[in-house]
Formats: sequence, C-alpha cells, structure tokens
Amino acid sequence: MTSQNIQSSSGSTAAKRAVISVVILVVLTAALFYLAPDGFYLWAKAIHVIAVISWMAGMLYLPRLFVYHAEAEKGSVQSETFKVMERRLLRAIINPAMTVTWVFGLWLAWKGFGFSGGWLHAKIAAVLLMSGVHGYLSASVRRFAEDRNEKPSRHWRIVNEIPTVLMIAIVILVVVKPF
Repeated sequence: MTSQNIQSSSGSTAAKRAVISVVILVVLTAALFYLAPDGFYLWAKAIHVIAVISWMAGMLYLPRLFVYHAEAEKGSVQSETFKVMERRLLRAIINPAMTVTWVFGLWLAWKGFGFSGGWLHAKIAAVLLMSGVHGYLSASVRRFAEDRNEKPSRHWRIVNEIPTVLMIAIVILVVVKPF
C-alpha cells in the first residue's frame, strides 16, 4: 500500500469518526429535547459554546499550519505531513464544529430572542463573515493538497488574524449587546 493510499484511508477514517460523532450529538440532543424540554435551552447554549470554541480553535490553527506549509518544499515529507494535518483538521474538527455552531446558534436566536435586536443581526453578519473565511480556508486546503498554493507565509500570517478580530467582535456583541 502506498503512502498516498494510507493517507487517504486514514483520512476517510477520520471523516467517518467525525460523522459518527455528529450523529451521536444529534441523537443525544434529540433525547435531551424530548426528555427535558424545559432545560433544553441551557443545554443548547452549552453545546453551542463548545462548538464555537472547537470551531475557533481550528480556525486559528489552520492558517498557522499554512504559514509553515507555505515555507515547506513542495513534495517534501514535511509538506505531505502538513497536507494530512490540514485535511484532518478541516474534516474532523472545523467542518462539524461550524455546522453545530450554526444549527444551535440559529435555534438559540429563534428561541431566545425571536431574531430581534440589532446586536444579534450584527453578530449573525459577523458569523457569516467567519463562515466566508472558513470557505476560503477550505479552498486553501484543496490548493495546498494539490501543491497549487501561491501565497507566501506572510499572507497566511495576516489571514490568521482575521478569525481573531471577528471572534472579538462576536463576543463583544453577545456579552455587551451594544445596540
């Protein structure tokens, strides 16, 4: 078996584990919703915060991997290792965390606030921007995997700051509710 086949096989295993984890989360969430509907809001909020933390961890780490990957020689062992790390991080952590964040966030916005409040609309706009950054990083994982990255490490150092700025804005909007 070639190293490419091994990487592909282990990547699909990681993706399967991510899918299984999301399915388990959905089943447990449904059970909570039906068994304890009065306390579900707090559980939903906890799950949302956990998903946000996971999403942000990945969104901060992936561009950092790109910084080092951009400096690695194409086709080198180091470059191939970064490809595996980036793909697994995206598929097993970032994508599921973003999905759970959106699902529970929208439910909380509907249930808790009826989608009202200027701060909430601004927060949703900031999360949409974060999702756009997520899409850019996802496309970049594909470009790196195909050895088509043309951006220098300095670009990725700057991109690494975008999720941080958006996260700060989102937290301020949620906690302070300035408008």
